[in-house]
Amino acid sequence: MPVSRAVYTHGHHESVIRSHAWRTAANSAAYLLPHLRSGMSLLDVGCGPGTITADLAALVAPGPVTAIDTAEGIVAQAKETVAAQSLANVTCEVGDVYDLAYPERSFDVVHAHQMLQHVADPVGALAAMRAACKPGGVVAARDTDYATFTWYPEVPALAEWLELYHRLARANGGEPDAGRRLLSWARSAGFTDVTATASVWCFATPDDRAWWSGLWADRVTGSTIADQAIAYGFATRADLERIADGWREWGTADDGWFSVLHGEIICRA
Repeated sequence: MPVSRAVYTHGHHESVIRSHAWRTAANSAAYLLPHLRSGMSLLDVGCGPGTITADLAALVAPGPVTAIDTAEGIVAQAKETVAAQSLANVTCEVGDVYDLAYPERSFDVVHAHQMLQHVADPVGALAAMRAACKPGGVVAARDTDYATFTWYPEVPALAEWLELYHRLARANGGEPDAGRRLLSWARSAGFTDVTATASVWCFATPDDRAWWSGLWADRVTGSTIADQAIAYGFATRADLERIADGWREWGTADDGWFSVLHGEIICRA
C-alpha cells in the first residue's frame, strides 16, 4: 500500500471545532439517510466532535455504532456529545482507517465525512472501509471540492485564501478537490456498484455570513493553517491578516453569498 499518512491541515483549533460541531446528519449526510434503518451496525470514520455520529446513532438504534478518530482530544469531545444525548448504542475510540481494530465484514454501514480529502492514500482508505463492511452493506463518503467554491462579492483576498489553502493541503499530502474524485477513487478501491451525487452548503443569511466568515477569519490567523502557512514560507503574518480582513469584508456584505460543493458516494460492498 502507498504511504497513507498525511498532515491534518486544519488541526483542532476552536475555530475548526466550531465548524465541525455545526454539522448534522441533515446538513452533512442527507444522501446516506435513506439507506439507514433501525438495528444496523455502523462505523463512523473520522468522527470529529461526534455531532453527525450522534444523529446517525439515533437513526440506527438499537444498532451499535462505533466512532473513531485519530485525535484523542477529539474522541473525548465525541464522547461528551454522545453522553449529552443519552445514546447508549455508541462507542467512541481512537482509531485509524488504515489499521482498523475490528474483524473484516463487521459493519452494515461504514461512513466518512470530510475525511478522504485529508489522507495521502484515499483509495487505500476506501479499500479498508470496504473490508470492514458486510457483503451488501454500504460504504458512504462525502467530501468538499475546494476548486468549486464560489462566492459574491468577489473579494480578492478570498481568491488568495483559496490558492493558499490548495498549496497547504497538497503540501500536507491531501487532495482539497476530493469531491470530484470520489467516484474514481471508489472504482479504484474495487467497488463496482457506486452511486455518485453532489450537494451544497450555502451561506447567504446575515447570521450564516457572520458565522462562516468569522470562523474562517479566526482559522486563517489562529489555527494550524496559520502555523503551517508561515512555516512553509507560503504566507507571512501580514498576508494572513489581510486574508482574514477579506473574510470579514465578505461577511458584512448585505448581498454576500458563499456556496460549498460536496461530492458524495454510496458504494455497495
